[in-house]
Amino acid sequence: MADFVQKTINKSAVRDLTVPIASVTSFNTLIESVIADNPFGCVDHTGPDGKVIDAVIRNREHYTAKVNFIDENTGKRLGTVSLQSPSIAAFDANAAEVLANTPLATAMGGVAERNFGGESYYAQLKCHDPSGDDYYVTFTRRTVRISSYQDDAIKTAVETWADGVPALA
Repeated sequence: MADFVQKTINKSAVRDLTVPIASVTSFNTLIESVIADNPFGCVDHTGPDGKVIDAVIRNREHYTAKVNFIDENTGKRLGTVSLQSPSIAAFDANAAEVLANTPLATAMGGVAERNFGGESYYAQLKCHDPSGDDYYVTFTRRTVRISSYQDDAIKTAVETWADGVPALA
């Protein structure tokens, strides 16, 4: 029987944020700045189909809105609706739809209120290092994770950048 032979060593590292990212707008601004400014020094490359792939791309993302239903007399939470959406536009539209849904509020027995503090955001960026390796930088409201990197210089570059971003303290 053939044995598996290790070919590479892929690492991961995580930074827990002391304060969650405040809003989906702030979160998106952060993600867009990484894509536009390329602070890690990533490079464009050619995919197997011959098309050029940008140095930093959104690999996957999702956003979860939370809506609580509250008894107006007691202030007690009666129920919660959680909506995971594939984009920020869908996130906003889905939350607005639930907030305006009178039959749902009636069925729950309370009024709908957005629970901004309970919401979550997730975006994973795929970065192509000049060495040819691909690695991922994943952002949530509470963490930044670097994964599938081999060279510690990648972690150092991301960490140095994050140290200069107040929202990532």
